[in-house]
Amino acid sequence: MQGAQAMIRCVRIWTGEDQNSHAEEGWIDLEPGARGDLLSGKLDTSHASFEETRPGGTFEWHTAPVRQLVVTLSGTLDFQTRGGQHFTLKPGDILLAEDTTGGGHSWKLVDAEPWRRLYVVLGPGAKVPYRRAG
Repeated sequence: MQGAQAMIRCVRIWTGEDQNSHAEEGWIDLEPGARGDLLSGKLDTSHASFEETRPGGTFEWHTAPVRQLVVTLSGTLDFQTRGGQHFTLKPGDILLAEDTTGGGHSWKLVDAEPWRRLYVVLGPGAKVPYRRAG
């Protein structure tokens, strides 16, 4: 199924051959399920945890500690790669963090809300129904 109602915005960040983090916008594909809901199917995960950062928070250059999904619950963030790419995450957006090596990324909160998020650590080789935009 195509269309905005069948997808959740997801930004993928990964380490390229140049050992720098790169980002691209895409979607988590959803398909029709029971009761008319849209579903992704089950993902192989290791564990999940919640975290909150106060308004105005920042985190300088770092890599993702593991391959994970980061679901933003509140707060608006500006992410940057060392190559100068910028992208924004807002509540409801998902970050597919795969840049576990290399130059990493940084982020800063750009609104007056705390960044509340859910980390979902993916199992080894877990398939995520991510599709690149465009």
